[in-house]
Amino acid sequence: MKENSFYAMLSRMKYINRWGLMRNSRNENLCEHSLEVAFIAHALGLINNQIFHGDINPNRLAMLGMYHDTTEIITGDMPTPVKYYSPVIRNAYSEVEKVARDELLQGLPESFRKVYEPLLLETEDEAREWKYVKAADKISAYLKCVDEKNMGNTDFADAQVSISRAIDELDLPEADYFMKEFVPAYTHTLDETSRKE
Repeated sequence: MKENSFYAMLSRMKYINRWGLMRNSRNENLCEHSLEVAFIAHALGLINNQIFHGDINPNRLAMLGMYHDTTEIITGDMPTPVKYYSPVIRNAYSEVEKVARDELLQGLPESFRKVYEPLLLETEDEAREWKYVKAADKISAYLKCVDEKNMGNTDFADAQVSISRAIDELDLPEADYFMKEFVPAYTHTLDETSRKE
């Protein structure tokens, strides 16, 4: 990759559409998804600290959320049923993600690369943090299903059920709290959201 092209490549996230196998009422691109994941990951960190008296860094979670899918600039969005179809495909895709990460890092000055490397792919050093980012990613996917359902699109009904189950299976109290306390507002109209009790 050409030197100093990293940020220009990031700007291309807006051209990568998600949910390629589904009929969408409104397309969702990688850029908006990543920002939503960052918002939710940050919230999960705050919930950890404020509600469950934990000690995780919400700002770090937000950063990991912002960059968690950047390799898809190169790979595109691989639909979940395909990505997880078999261990062989999952392992091969994991290798492709590493190549994409390394390619993106080549677009940065050498001194920047160590800062961005742990943001672009999951690391063992931050396994705890990545658990929250994965939860935020699933919650974001669930919210896409809610949004599509609100627009009358039933294509996302099965996905909503399976993603809800996946969130439950995370066994992460912060995710459960977010789902209970904050997700219901996503079904409200703007007037309902703005109205004071």
